[in-house]
Amino acid sequence: MRILRWTVLIGCFIAYLFDAFEITLLSLALPAIRHDLGLSGGQAGLLATATLLGIGVSSLAIGYLADNFGRKKALILSLAAFGVFTSALWAVPGFGTFLVIRFLAGLGLGGVWSVVSAYITETWPDRSRNRASAFVISAFPIGGALAAVTSGLFLPDWRLMFLIAGLLVALPILIVAAFFRESSSWLADRTDSEKPVVVGDVLRGPLRRATLLGTLMAALALIGFWGSSTWLPTYLGTERGLSPASVAWSLTALNLGMFLGYNAFGVLADRIGQRAAILLSLVGVTIALPVYALTTRADTLLWLGPLYGFCTAFFGLFGAYLGELFPTRVRTTGVGFCFNVGRGISAFAPFALIGVAGAIGFSGGLVVCALFFGLSAVVVAVLPTTRSAVPQDTSVQY
Repeated sequence: MRILRWTVLIGCFIAYLFDAFEITLLSLALPAIRHDLGLSGGQAGLLATATLLGIGVSSLAIGYLADNFGRKKALILSLAAFGVFTSALWAVPGFGTFLVIRFLAGLGLGGVWSVVSAYITETWPDRSRNRASAFVISAFPIGGALAAVTSGLFLPDWRLMFLIAGLLVALPILIVAAFFRESSSWLADRTDSEKPVVVGDVLRGPLRRATLLGTLMAALALIGFWGSSTWLPTYLGTERGLSPASVAWSLTALNLGMFLGYNAFGVLADRIGQRAAILLSLVGVTIALPVYALTTRADTLLWLGPLYGFCTAFFGLFGAYLGELFPTRVRTTGVGFCFNVGRGISAFAPFALIGVAGAIGFSGGLVVCALFFGLSAVVVAVLPTTRSAVPQDTSVQY
């Protein structure tokens, strides 16, 4: 049984790595895309917004599929969707088409997070579930680092970069198709007479409070995260004068710090509880981001970046924490609603930050983003403490 858990762990890590890889590529390619397509700063911000709006809608579509038809089918569909639409950017003629394709790609990108979070919650025991969940989500900075290296190899040819990136998604699709089986917890919970799961199920009765507060927690944290991360390469290049190569190295170091932070906080959460670890992470990033944004020395930025990344570990704990707030029957719907609707709400952060930056600069905009991390910490303080709100299920049915 332990081997089966590890199969799911590694497979989910690889699937989410590609998800993060695709999301990060757009931020890195925005300067080249703006130049080639003649876009304004507002139009470039809308490209990131369209992606996040698609991610928000995915909570409804993929959550419904995963809870009604199974985790495996939903994960394969999510991967295929963003792989196909990412490759399609190779032939995009202009801004309008780009906007639509990024929205469609977002439908798949958001689904991956929801499904892998449910898989880990339903296959790993409570004593190590937070470490397992944090490890899977720590694929995000690895995907980000891979995107930074890839951008250095391909840019300014962003069309070829997106084509190859989309085609590479065939790898996680093959892994999931060949080695994954359906969650035994989900199979055991299904009956022929059971009504289909709908979004309204997590907005009624005792689940309503958890859903609304979980969504607010995610929305505030992700406004800060996407607002800052989308424009971080531009900030480093324009306001701090770093060369493209230096920007790539700085972001690689930052993502390494994120990877270490996710896994360190995963271990911490198994010791002090998920809510306490999330709260500590949010307080840390609220302090670290303004320090990073107001630093002017290039050498100092290089080591402050990993510190800021280390403190963003809340991202790696949201899945396990939210998963324990919902029963198996509606878990993917509930987790996906909270996190991906939160991402949908945060969709306007990249667009809004370009307006803020016009008034107070990108460094000032990053300080504003830090305030949203602090507000998210306030919401976490009123959420329930839970370490094992779901029945133990330590295997996947093979």
